[in-house]
Amino acid sequence: MNNGKPNWWSRPSSTPETARIPAPSPSGEGDGDFPLPAPQPPALPEPPATAPLDAAPAAAQAPSRTAEPAGTGTRDSEQAGTGPQGSPPDAEADSQDPAPSVVLTKGEPQDRAPDQVPSPDHVPHPAPDHVPDHAPAPAPQAQAPAAARPLHAPDEYRTPPYGEPGPWAPAPPVQRPPAPVPPQQGPVPPHPRGPAPWGQYDPWGVGGPVPAPAPAKRSRKGLAVAGALVFALITGVIGGGIGAYVERNGGIAAVELPQADAENTGRAPDSVAGIAASALPGVVTLHVKGSGSAGTGTGFVLDTRGHILTNNHVVDGARSSADISVTFSSGETARARLVGKDTGYDLAVVQVTGVSGLKALPLGNSDNVRVGDPVVAIGAPFDLSNTVTSGIISAKERPITAGGEKGDGSDISYVDALQTDAPINPGNSGGPLLDSRARVIGINSAIRAAGGSGDGEGDGASQPGSIGLGFAIPINQGKRVAEELINTGRATHPVIGVSLDMQYNGDGARVGEKGKDGTASVTPGGPAAKAGLRPGDVITKVDGQRVHNGEELIVKIRAHRPGDRLELTLSRDGKELTKTLTLGSSQGT
Repeated sequence: MNNGKPNWWSRPSSTPETARIPAPSPSGEGDGDFPLPAPQPPALPEPPATAPLDAAPAAAQAPSRTAEPAGTGTRDSEQAGTGPQGSPPDAEADSQDPAPSVVLTKGEPQDRAPDQVPSPDHVPHPAPDHVPDHAPAPAPQAQAPAAARPLHAPDEYRTPPYGEPGPWAPAPPVQRPPAPVPPQQGPVPPHPRGPAPWGQYDPWGVGGPVPAPAPAKRSRKGLAVAGALVFALITGVIGGGIGAYVERNGGIAAVELPQADAENTGRAPDSVAGIAASALPGVVTLHVKGSGSAGTGTGFVLDTRGHILTNNHVVDGARSSADISVTFSSGETARARLVGKDTGYDLAVVQVTGVSGLKALPLGNSDNVRVGDPVVAIGAPFDLSNTVTSGIISAKERPITAGGEKGDGSDISYVDALQTDAPINPGNSGGPLLDSRARVIGINSAIRAAGGSGDGEGDGASQPGSIGLGFAIPINQGKRVAEELINTGRATHPVIGVSLDMQYNGDGARVGEKGKDGTASVTPGGPAAKAGLRPGDVITKVDGQRVHNGEELIVKIRAHRPGDRLELTLSRDGKELTKTLTLGSSQGT
């Protein structure tokens, strides 16, 4: 062994091997190399004709070394079979690893002597299947003569004559051919760590392709997760389809809508529903024909005797009782006769007979009403019977005038009205305005038309819808007039006994210079004359309430009863005076 590397060697003969190797040709052929004589194998018995492959000669190829120059002494002594001190080869072999016994050449001479063939012990062993990268190419070997004698004596260690490895040397590594690779469609990427390593050589093993590794088993956990995902996807698709179908078709089974259970239908008495339920049986719808026109209005029952209060302009066109019909909230219909009417107050009373179960509405006190109080209006707007609306009192003592279609002023109504925002439309005229206790506090009579200059609802006239400005006659005034109409058939008006200048544009009501038909403007012996009023006086207040024109003064006076005492504030020659008088009475029309 030399530095741990195996050298195939045998013991040299007593004759130095270098003495039998011819010197190089002086002519320089072969580039200074000299031939290596082939060893002469000993005469051995002829091997069988069918020798096993393992017994084939191992000297086919051997590693070569470059020869040293002929003049090197050290190399010559090593080639001569002696050590540096001239010790015999046996001693040298016992003390250290022997040097190679032969030196190989690059080329082979054409005329080699038979006695120069190396002995079989020096024939190199065959190279393994895989020659190391550092090993030089093997040199060709010539066939040795059969009669040549061996150069060395038989090996004491019984080394096989053909260079098979001894018991002390391991078998050379032999690399197996790689396992066949299945064909691939595309280029095979290089191995990340270079070519695949060769397998461990086993001289007694059976050659063949390396079996492919068994495929790895799939994880059951991965299969379970994949199955769960597939199941979730399928159920999601199915559930989405069912949901879309249900949404579009409203369900699969028959449609059955949810509904609240039956409840108590009673309502609080002060609620709109409670007020309507209490008052509707006493409200009627009037249909009037006559004078080539027809109209619809509303009224309410005053007593069990069948008296019904309504507006004068509702029944003004009727010529007889045959032209007036009354329909109750129950649907029952009856004929009505006219009891009395008054143009100045725009009120009328009709009566039905032969009707039982009449319900009279209770009357309230309009003096107790305050702005903002809730109210409910009931009527037949545009002939829609039993219509209920609600709102509040938006103003009090609002002076308005209605009528005047005749042009002579005889049909003008003066009302000190309650203003409400409860929707009132044509057909609500004569209907009740109720407070929170279902008591009548006013009679719906007029509306303010948007863009119009007049007030009220004329019979048969085209009227716009409600704009939230409705006016009702206070029930205190309606009660007095209704009682007079029922009892006497006529109503009285309170008066002060003066003629007013209706063309006066100043602030207040001015007493005219002359009365109608040239008579005195201040009636002699009348209430005004007794209080000291004179023509030309301007009345500015009534009981402390400001008046701005003659119409407002009339409204304020008619809001009282005949015999009531009033305090008037007037302006005369730039001076303010206060006069007190007692209202007189005049017969209404």
